[in-house]
Amino acid sequence: MKIITLIKSVTVAATLAISSLSFAADIDVNADANDLAIHGYDAVSYFTDSKASKGNNKYTATYKSAIYQFSSEENRELFQDDPEKFVPQFGGFCAMGVALNKKLDTDPTAWEIVDGKLYLNLNKAVQKKWLSDVPTHLNTANRVWAGIQGVSITQLNVE
Repeated sequence: MKIITLIKSVTVAATLAISSLSFAADIDVNADANDLAIHGYDAVSYFTDSKASKGNNKYTATYKSAIYQFSSEENRELFQDDPEKFVPQFGGFCAMGVALNKKLDTDPTAWEIVDGKLYLNLNKAVQKKWLSDVPTHLNTANRVWAGIQGVSITQLNVE
């Protein structure tokens, strides 16, 4: 009887582990362990204030399994009305990294709006490289993103 209970427990644990791994592989948004996107920066402020502004945990919204913070209730409402207008491209991963077939974290202060879309980069040095030829890097990143979007960071960044 104890062996059957043990086998059932192991089966349940294995199923949960596999489910968790499957879910993690589908994550296409760069968020921290608490599901916070853009390191807590306000996605709307890039567009309305032309600057990277830290959000406030009083003003939050959830979109595609990530939590976004905003500096004001007005910005949260703008986001909720049209999240796709404000979310960073490539799930908030480094735009230059995507062009290089990687999913890299970002520095929310290394950003650029191109054709009405927000792009983030790993840091200011990588952003400088990105800005050296945005059309080419963007073309490459858009092509690459289609193939890596559903791939887990661990799997992708092994190289």
